Amino acid sequence: MQVANPFKNPLVITVAIVVLIGLFIYFMSHFWTEVLWYRQVGAERVLWTGWIAAGVLGLIGFIVVFAVLATVIHIAYRKRPAVVPGAAGSSLRAYQQALEPVRKLVFWGGPIVIGTLMAFGLAANWRQFLLWINSTPFGEVDPQYGLDISFYVFSLPVMQTLVSFLISVAVWSLIAVVVVNYIYGGIQFAPKFRSTPAARMQVGIIAAVLSLLIGVRYWMSIYTMLYQNGTLVDGALYSDINATRPAYIILAVISVLVAALFVFAAFKGTWRLPVTGVVVTVVAGLVIGVVYPSLVQQFRVTPNARVTEQPYIQRNIDATLKAYGLDDVEFQTYTAKTDASPGQLREDSDSTSQIRLLDPAIVSPTFRQLQQSRPYYTFPQQLAVDRYEVDGEKRDTVISVRDLNLDGLNEQQRNWVNQHTVYTHGYGVVAAYGNTANGDGAPSFWEQSIPSEGDLGEYEPRVYFSANAPAYSIVGAPEGAAPQELDYPDDTAPSGQVQTTFSGDGGPSVGNMWNKLLYAVKFGSTDIFFSDQTNSESQILYHRDPLERVSRVAPFLTLEQRAYPAVVDMDGDESTPKRLVWVVDAYTTANTYPYAEHMSLNESTTDSRTLEDQYFEVDTVNYMRNSVKAVVDAYDGTVSLFAWDAEDPVLQAWSGVYPGMVKDISEVSGDLMSHFRYPEDMFKVQRSLLQTYHITEASEFYTGGDRWRLSEDPASSDENGTGQKLQAPYYLTMQMPTQETAEFSLTSVYVPAGTGESRREAMAGFLAVDSETGNEPGKIRDGYGKLRLMALPSSTTVPGPGQVQNSFNSDQEIATKLNLLGQQGSKVIRGNLLTLPVGGGLLYVQPIYVQSTSATSYPLLRYVLTAFGDQIGFASTLEASLDQTFGGDAQATVTKPDGAGATDTEEPSESLTPEEELNLVLGDARDALKESQDAMTANDWAAYGKAQEKLQKALEEAVLLRGLDAPATGEGPGTPGPEGPDGQNEQLGDLGELAGQSSS
Repeated sequence: MQVANPFKNPLVITVAIVVLIGLFIYFMSHFWTEVLWYRQVGAERVLWTGWIAAGVLGLIGFIVVFAVLATVIHIAYRKRPAVVPGAAGSSLRAYQQALEPVRKLVFWGGPIVIGTLMAFGLAANWRQFLLWINSTPFGEVDPQYGLDISFYVFSLPVMQTLVSFLISVAVWSLIAVVVVNYIYGGIQFAPKFRSTPAARMQVGIIAAVLSLLIGVRYWMSIYTMLYQNGTLVDGALYSDINATRPAYIILAVISVLVAALFVFAAFKGTWRLPVTGVVVTVVAGLVIGVVYPSLVQQFRVTPNARVTEQPYIQRNIDATLKAYGLDDVEFQTYTAKTDASPGQLREDSDSTSQIRLLDPAIVSPTFRQLQQSRPYYTFPQQLAVDRYEVDGEKRDTVISVRDLNLDGLNEQQRNWVNQHTVYTHGYGVVAAYGNTANGDGAPSFWEQSIPSEGDLGEYEPRVYFSANAPAYSIVGAPEGAAPQELDYPDDTAPSGQVQTTFSGDGGPSVGNMWNKLLYAVKFGSTDIFFSDQTNSESQILYHRDPLERVSRVAPFLTLEQRAYPAVVDMDGDESTPKRLVWVVDAYTTANTYPYAEHMSLNESTTDSRTLEDQYFEVDTVNYMRNSVKAVVDAYDGTVSLFAWDAEDPVLQAWSGVYPGMVKDISEVSGDLMSHFRYPEDMFKVQRSLLQTYHITEASEFYTGGDRWRLSEDPASSDENGTGQKLQAPYYLTMQMPTQETAEFSLTSVYVPAGTGESRREAMAGFLAVDSETGNEPGKIRDGYGKLRLMALPSSTTVPGPGQVQNSFNSDQEIATKLNLLGQQGSKVIRGNLLTLPVGGGLLYVQPIYVQSTSATSYPLLRYVLTAFGDQIGFASTLEASLDQTFGGDAQATVTKPDGAGATDTEEPSESLTPEEELNLVLGDARDALKESQDAMTANDWAAYGKAQEKLQKALEEAVLLRGLDAPATGEGPGTPGPEGPDGQNEQLGDLGELAGQSSS
């Protein structure tokens, strides 16, 4: 019976064609959409460079592996003995017969599989090879061999990769030759070892090559030890240079001799000498490679470590400071005063005028409640700190983008059309003065509302690209078509909202059937293909997170973990609207810089303000430069890369790989320049190193008596006082003692190192870096990036952050007031504890926020704590708190913008008696109560809510003034206090009852 050929069956052919078409479309939905995306952002070269380089390198690797393995296998097969006598031959014939039907498949398929696997491994290192091809000299040499640093950063990693690859090829070849010769009788292991001349020749030559490669790896080890991890410091120390290094040289020579013995054996027919050589190599590796260095370490180094290790520790110190840009730190001893007196801040007006009271990690809920406008908008959990010129004066500013929040849509609104074609973008920024608050404790906004109103001027407010943007949106329409995207809500508009159409060039086209099909497959959505919302001008926006966007365009850079927004004039043309952009700091890194200390980016950048575990794709580094500033346009997603450190050899090498990708700094406008800043993650790594590397003399470094540690954030502990994390660095305008003016800076503090009972929280050091970049186009301001480190003498005891927080918490008056607030259905939140070198000492400032525990609640600034030495201030305004701390008029300048003043809880005039103070507050409460009742009568619930807030605040103040238990709004009167006129207590009780009735 003849069996029908299935490949002639029409159904089988149809299914096969459909499957192939499906596979092709699936492949193109990943391949071609990548091409379209990179082409749209103008970075197609980045994609093709990576693909071509990886493909070429993988192909070379495959050809080498396949050619070598196929050759040695087929030579072994051709040179097999014709007959294998005896019992061994009988047993081998069974293997040969079993193998014969699939022999060609195994002999060709084996090299193909192994070659493919090894090719992928080699191709993954394509960046190393391109960097090596375009390598640039550092102009500096290592202290041991006098080789340029570029040898270690660019050349040595490639050499290691190649040698490891070739060793793998040699090992697989040796295995293949032995297995084939064993199956066909060329090698016998029993009853005794025997081999044919052909097999002996093959094994001997391959073993010789393998031994030579091992010798090369030993030789390279004398260079790689210069950046090895160590227990004391990284890099080669005394025993490494004087014991391990000679051992590696000896082992390399022995490996060459063993290779010669294998060649001799291949031709002369005896394995005794090469086997002896292998044994000698193993024994020598143990004796001179392990035992001898251990003996030198134990009996020469350990008893004299301070002397023997000193030059090598000094190498590590010098290299570490150089590799992380710490070789020009300005170091000074700061004998800080601890006594406070009136007028002490007279000379520090530049610093005190911009003390930031608005904590960007706390006020996000306040921004949401006051500026969110609609539930489909939101603000990030942590806001950004920047500086802007407002009314001709540069002001520290807390700023945030009003981002899109699809989770705010109700169930009826959550459909494909709304989520991907209507709700497509956020809208505008909100900015508040950093150093003050409004009368009710809310931020004093100078840019707000929808549409945007304030001092920023005209700018493009629409935010299509952000970390919170949808996975994809389909936008764009032909000219004259009705807009379908929600632009912003407007109660005066006919539909209650204003519509818009995206007019930029932000994504690939989905205006044709082919692209629609590919993206429908890519995003797993048939709606993309069948929806009538798409048209000939439709674009699809995706990869919208600024960090992701930059990482795809510049995969050779390590990125700061957070982007920050800025409204800037990108081209210097004042006649065109400003642009809302995201700024991303980017780094070039290496981990093979000789003698430099290795750092974990994930560990060193984690602190109390880190929202989640940091993740850097390249974690361990020992060289770092902030070489690039990246800017992402929030409207159309344009990515611009600017060379911030054009002298960096690593950046120069990458510029050779991707010519034209990184623009010259001369193309940076003055306005954009003014919003660049010193990167936070870079500073975190540097401050971590300076815990130890502020000691620059090897002898003192070894003893470690003056080591520091970063202060923990005293406000980050839980209710049990545990779980503290490192205090985050803070951006603020301040003046170091050696600076002529106050500048926008990034700061951090140190306390003495120690554990257990030896742990102390006194101040040990203060670090600040000048973060002011200037506003001159294409030119970085002189002084930017200057690190200044102040060390406090151990003979003086200046309280550290933990001690200051403890003083605040244990002060009876402060504790009583804050506890009373915490018992009134409110939560007391301690803001960032700032440290400033003013008044000849160190001033601490901490804002105190109060947040209701009701469903609609947000923190409001109520008090300010200050400390200088042992003196403490606690008041509703910074100025009053400073005056308390300095025992009178501190003569501090506290700048307030027009319309922004002290909170309503400002300290009453000293001329008022306590009874008069209380009467004033009770009068405010009565006014607020009347406003509540009037608003309720008029059904104006927005006004009613504001009046209720004023009433609650007035009652809180009355409670604090009379020392009563708190009467929460709606709960009737409080319990009368032990003192004060009965009439006032009755007034307070009556107000409590009326407030309760009003709430009801």
